[in-house]
Amino acid sequence: MRKFDLPGPAGRRLQPVVGTGASRRQALAALLAASAAPQLLAQQGPRVDISGRNRQYPIAIASFRGEAQAPQRVAEIVRADLERSGFFRSIDASGQALDELSRPDMNAWRERAAGWLSAGSVNRQADGRFDVRFRLWDVVRGEDLGGQSYVVPPADLRLAAHRIADFIYEKITGKPGIFSTRIAYVTKAGRYSLWVADSDGENAQAALTSPEPIISPAWSPDGRQLAYVSFESRKPVVYTHDVASGRRRLLANFRGSNSAPTWSPDGSRLAVTLTRDGGSQLYTISASGGEPSRIMQSAGIDTEPDFSSDGQFIYFVSDRGGSPQIYRVGSRGGAAQRVTFSGSYNISPSISPDGKYLAFISRTGGGYRLHVMDLAGGGVQAVTDTNADESPSFSPNSELLLYATRQGGASALMTCTVDGSVKVRLAAKGGEIREPAWGPLLR
Repeated sequence: MRKFDLPGPAGRRLQPVVGTGASRRQALAALLAASAAPQLLAQQGPRVDISGRNRQYPIAIASFRGEAQAPQRVAEIVRADLERSGFFRSIDASGQALDELSRPDMNAWRERAAGWLSAGSVNRQADGRFDVRFRLWDVVRGEDLGGQSYVVPPADLRLAAHRIADFIYEKITGKPGIFSTRIAYVTKAGRYSLWVADSDGENAQAALTSPEPIISPAWSPDGRQLAYVSFESRKPVVYTHDVASGRRRLLANFRGSNSAPTWSPDGSRLAVTLTRDGGSQLYTISASGGEPSRIMQSAGIDTEPDFSSDGQFIYFVSDRGGSPQIYRVGSRGGAAQRVTFSGSYNISPSISPDGKYLAFISRTGGGYRLHVMDLAGGGVQAVTDTNADESPSFSPNSELLLYATRQGGASALMTCTVDGSVKVRLAAKGGEIREPAWGPLLR
């Protein structure tokens, strides 16, 4: 996809924004001799549930001129992206013919209660590609906030729309948009499949299909590789997988179990859980393979590592205190510190990229619910009302969480805001949905 600056009025150039069949939770529960969570069922159908969010930016996204002749409705994708973030409220833009060269009547849009307005065009070129252009205006201030142009093949129209949503999100909120990022998740539908999809769950492509379980996918910091655990050799083994080419490499196949890979922030090494020396313990291993280095000695079961955003700590789950709780240890070793104290069963730690939050799954009342801890203040909040949540993963801008759950009797791939006020059900492949992971920003 080629990206260009979009010429503005009077020739001005607009600058781009440098924009077994068990799940991991079930496997951990079995490992810790705790009861397993209910199985997840098939699901379909996106849904946005908003409750208690007062601050939403009112924005009108006009239909793009010419998009009716394109295979994707760009404006609809942009609207859906912004609404899914929880920070935007769509203002009706029907009845208005606009594009990136228009000079809109700001008073008319103020009367519609729009704070921002975006419009554009989609033009098919002679070589079959599409020229997608857009512009964003601040209606209240009457300012032109810029725009961009993308020349893309038909298959990349969705990506162009996600890039537009990223531009708008960053211009208005000051934080990077995450709509052009990718997610990964696993389904079980007879066979196991590892899927890579757009951030809205659309455009899913199978990276791997196997008759044996696939668990614990984790993105490399550059978004080019996935590490995961495969049982195809009838034992858990860690692979790294190049997403673009499909090539993969065996990373950890030591005696016993090899599981729970997670990348260091610089991508140079991974933390893994191994039982090679007896007992489930944490190690680090070079991203190119080799001999692992043990992080610490523990009499308990230590697993599910996750690096802090600065790489200084590894958060993990341990039963060393009698029940599974979340601890942290220096990434090069040292004494472990307990982090979670509320509840008797806390697993699946995920640290936000900005280092402010810890997301985890807590067993409450026989169910499994997603919780978020403010690491500075220590406060903990349940952010869902479902009872089969698993595998939380933060968006790369720290504003959203991706997780799997069961909703309405069906397996569901979900996102929610960190405060739980906005929940969205994403498109997903059929089957039991497990192990979602959100990829990094790609600039």
